[in-house]
Amino acid sequence: MAPSNPADATALGPLGPRILSSVAVLLAVLMVILDMTIVNVALPDMMGTLGATPDQITWVLTSYIVAEAILIPMSGFLAERFGRKRVLTVSVAGFVVSSMLCGQAHTLMQMVIFRLLQGAFGASVVPLSQATMVDNFEPEMRGKAMAVWGIGVLLGPIMGPTVGGFITDHLGWQWVFYVTLPIGIVNLVMIAAYMKSTPHTGAAIDWLGAALLAIGVGSLQMLLDRGNSEGWFDSQLIVSLTFVSIVCLLAFTLRSYNRPDAILRLNLLKDRNLATSSFLIMAFGVGMLSTIALQPLFLEHLLGYPASTAGLVMAPRGIAVAVGMVAVAILIQRIDARWLVFVGLVLSSAGSYVTTRYNLNVDQFWIIVPSVVQGIGMGMIFVPLSTLAYQTLPSAASDQAASVFNIARTIGGSLGIAIGATVLTRAAHENLQTLSAGINPYNPALHSWLEATGLSMNDPRAQEMLSYELTRQSTMIGFIEAFGFITLSFLVLIPFVILLKQTGAASPFGAIGKR
Repeated sequence: MAPSNPADATALGPLGPRILSSVAVLLAVLMVILDMTIVNVALPDMMGTLGATPDQITWVLTSYIVAEAILIPMSGFLAERFGRKRVLTVSVAGFVVSSMLCGQAHTLMQMVIFRLLQGAFGASVVPLSQATMVDNFEPEMRGKAMAVWGIGVLLGPIMGPTVGGFITDHLGWQWVFYVTLPIGIVNLVMIAAYMKSTPHTGAAIDWLGAALLAIGVGSLQMLLDRGNSEGWFDSQLIVSLTFVSIVCLLAFTLRSYNRPDAILRLNLLKDRNLATSSFLIMAFGVGMLSTIALQPLFLEHLLGYPASTAGLVMAPRGIAVAVGMVAVAILIQRIDARWLVFVGLVLSSAGSYVTTRYNLNVDQFWIIVPSVVQGIGMGMIFVPLSTLAYQTLPSAASDQAASVFNIARTIGGSLGIAIGATVLTRAAHENLQTLSAGINPYNPALHSWLEATGLSMNDPRAQEMLSYELTRQSTMIGFIEAFGFITLSFLVLIPFVILLKQTGAASPFGAIGKR
């Protein structure tokens, strides 16, 4: 499609180098996002090598998440100070080196330190790659560019368990880190060859504000990641982290909102599209990451699927996400992007609702089909939001806006995992207590079940079987309630779509949502 202003396209340079530059940042995104989730399935194998308990091994995930969350807001400042190309080069190189170190770790302490480094180096890759895609293409082509970029962002967490399970089973857990080496080398060569240097200045920074933001976001991520395992506000650690995060984030907001040297330009949220898109991507992340975190547990721990089979069953969602994004890339110049978000939310809600009807005998057809519907919806949501977020902003604000947008996405994902795990745990526990009340000598259904199995109330085998079955049934109810939360998390977003402002395409929403 020809740009509306040919001079703008000329200013951007020839299309070929822009495409190759985009491929370079897309590879970087895929490498970083995939590595975030590919590790999850390798944790049981790591425990034996590193001599860690189940509770201790979760620090392998927590350390990465916290480091990434702290450094994402600094992406815009780093790009302004040193140039986007230089920051991306250092980030990718540092990520690859720290990945190699993770594969060589022999103790839990070493692994946690190297994962902190990995998260710190990887933090800038996603926001700066998105800013690169925004700047590489004129508005008429930006929808297609965001679709390609979004495939890397969404396919990473969706395909991570599948790829991670295969690598761990066949090569060993160390290779979930070593696979980044060939990708990283190709990536660095392409960045050096095709990515244009951006102007950079000696941008000043409010170091006190940066410290407040780092402590606040780090504490928030820590409490979200550890909350469920620590019992939330029954834990003094979680109470302390909550207090610190609230105080620091509030102080940062009051200090930095209109400061020109703020590490994170919150005043960009005056732009309605960026503010609404950031809120929606955060809330969307709640539902998406809850789904991605809970489905492997449902398939492997409750239904007893082997890891490889569970990966294959989950893979169609990733394909569906790509299909949804391709559809959006084709339609986004013909249809108001808000309609695409609306349809995506409806499809995501519909696919999630089917999962609330599951039972312990659900077959693979009813696992795969809702996942495909949900995946198409997710693909249709992500691309328009990523496009609309920058549509009414000047190009000079791309790096800072990308930092705001992506910290919202990251926090939303952490919220989703934390809330989903909490709903599952508490619902399963409460329903276990309720169902256990039916295990008494006066329950005729119990006697019928015992007679059918040829056991009696006093038989130890009957008690073991009853305990096992009660746990399975209560956990199944817990998953149903968690899936219900996911469905609701998509549904409640639908009314917010009208707050977005569409420019360029005809708006089926009419005057609604216009300034």
